Amino acid sequence: MNASEDTVSRSIPTQVVVLIAVILLCVGIGAVGALVTLPQIPTWYAGIAKPSWTPPNKIFGPVWTTLYVMMAVAVWLVWRRERFAVIWPALSVFGVQLILNAIWSPIFFGLESPLLGLLVIVPLWLMIGVTIYCFSRRNIAAAMLLIPYFLWVSYATCLNFAIWRLNG
Repeated sequence: MNASEDTVSRSIPTQVVVLIAVILLCVGIGAVGALVTLPQIPTWYAGIAKPSWTPPNKIFGPVWTTLYVMMAVAVWLVWRRERFAVIWPALSVFGVQLILNAIWSPIFFGLESPLLGLLVIVPLWLMIGVTIYCFSRRNIAAAMLLIPYFLWVSYATCLNFAIWRLNG
């Protein structure tokens, strides 16, 4: 099969619907995480030791919302021009990292466990790297959209580790 047989032409209305759906999915995952996280910010999280380089709480929401939208656009860019049979491995890897992303907040904040959070965020970080690689093979712009996410989760992983060490 040559490259032209791998590509498809999707209608503009279909592309818009899928883009909106993927944005809602990704932002929705973030919203569910926020439901677990927000009640813990003034209570448990406020009471634990954190490193001096912990960012202010108010930046997490805007940063994560931006990253979720960028993730959705990345998925859409991979999906919009190629047949599912060609892109399903890349989308599957994306799905795995999205699941890990979705369970981190309930584990770290909900269970109040930096150690278990660390056991989720390290594989999440690795899977984001694999996703970037897989997306780069399909669409370089999609891969580039995930770089800020990778960098933020790199920082979050270091923060998670430091919190575990300070409170262990």
